[in-house]
Amino acid sequence: MGKKCFLTRSVVAILLTSTGMVCQGEIRRPQVSPKMGINLAGPADWNTELPFVDVFKFSRPWISQQKGKPWGQGPRLDLDDHGWVRRLEPDCWAETLLCTIDGGHYPSGNYTVFYDGKGKIEVGNAARVLEEHPGRMVLEVNSTKGPIFLRITQTDPSDYIRNIRVIMPGFEKVYEKEPFHPDFLKRWAGVKCFRFMDWMETNGSRIARWEDRPMLQDATFSTKGVPLELMIDLCNRQKADAWFCMPHLADDEYVRKFAQLVKEKLQPELKIYIEYSNEVWNGMFEQSRWAGEQGMRLGFAEKPWEAAWRYTAWRSVQIFRIWEQVFGGTERLVRVLPSQAANPYVSEQILSFQDAYRNADALAIAPYISMNVQTSGSGPTAHEVAQWSVEKLLDYVENESLPRAIDWIRRQKEVADRFGVRLVAYEAGQHLVAIGDANRNQKLVELLKQANRHPRMGLIYDRYFQAWEQLGGDLCCHFSSVGVFNQWGSWGLLEYADESPAQAPKFQAFQRWLQKWNLTLSR
Repeated sequence: MGKKCFLTRSVVAILLTSTGMVCQGEIRRPQVSPKMGINLAGPADWNTELPFVDVFKFSRPWISQQKGKPWGQGPRLDLDDHGWVRRLEPDCWAETLLCTIDGGHYPSGNYTVFYDGKGKIEVGNAARVLEEHPGRMVLEVNSTKGPIFLRITQTDPSDYIRNIRVIMPGFEKVYEKEPFHPDFLKRWAGVKCFRFMDWMETNGSRIARWEDRPMLQDATFSTKGVPLELMIDLCNRQKADAWFCMPHLADDEYVRKFAQLVKEKLQPELKIYIEYSNEVWNGMFEQSRWAGEQGMRLGFAEKPWEAAWRYTAWRSVQIFRIWEQVFGGTERLVRVLPSQAANPYVSEQILSFQDAYRNADALAIAPYISMNVQTSGSGPTAHEVAQWSVEKLLDYVENESLPRAIDWIRRQKEVADRFGVRLVAYEAGQHLVAIGDANRNQKLVELLKQANRHPRMGLIYDRYFQAWEQLGGDLCCHFSSVGVFNQWGSWGLLEYADESPAQAPKFQAFQRWLQKWNLTLSR
């Protein structure tokens, strides 16, 4: 793969679908300019980004408790359509956790609790009650004690407790009109696109119909994701494009109504990136296995992974056409076909299947600076790497992982050029991860975390973003925004919302290139 075609102009339009090659000459060359985007960390009680001033929005789904029984072993809870507890059995209560963040990395102070309905709310651990009135409480929170525990111990089935809000200190009068924390907005000022893959809980999503979508009235966004209305609101406030991942099970009506709401509410100067699910090429995800089954059922291929590639192309084009109908054209749309960064052949297969590239604007990859450390196999083993110094590890990243990532970008840009589409990164950044059993090697895990905090990592990011620019990459969405470094990876540019940027080399490098590229765009 990767060969170029030099046929006469009379045949340059021929698409060689068996190899995925498109001849040069007729294909358009889209104008590109590098832009910085970000993948936002997903909704969960352990989310350390704290995007909302109402911390209940990311509370853990209700846990059923019963007197005398082990933790979480209460009877099945009676929940309404939005996840609020309608009634409790005798000697039972419903419990949730908020801000499960160690080290005091969320605000201490007086939190205001609002709720509708009748019943009794109790709190514990980091919180104690200062004032209590029907529908309103004031809590004193000491974040150094860990998470906030909140329990519904009594509720009136005819007017059950619902619409609970737990507002950070100082925001109780403005939270309805200003739902986002000002530090969150400031942190990502100037970012050109928000990719909402994790906010939409895309991986393994069970959403199939419009009625299944997350709604503003939901008890927590940690179950189905953040409502579309809030994603649109964020983009409007930040003047940033939106990148939406359509759930793999979503029917056409869901896609159409989603697009209609975006058209109605997203500011007209902003663009919309549209992607079918997330990494449907990647067999570790449920959506990939499902797409493989569907593709084989439709006769696209006999092998499930090939069927998944082709189903991705087929379903993506269907989704693109619905969006085009709603928007009356493609001017505001960036139609994305996603692929595997390390394998240009996959890109060629997806782009070429049933001429999908003709209905797309961008090829999207995740060209990570990868070092996947395993207990055995090719490459340095977990035992070996665990003995390295952080400098030796960064030497490996700089001399092996970074050039490999740059080569992936180069080869994929050649594919994108042959098909006349832009090259974008749906995810990007470092990928230093202990795989499988290796993530139980504490010495190795700590070393990988140290490397992510080291000033040299910022310099490696500089070379990485420079290569993206020089090779002609367009939008580059880092993965991820804010998240604690742990055995599962060190994805965040920052670890905590209150972390000093001066102590975060990856975030500093991100900001350098964000400002540079924004300056270039403004000229």
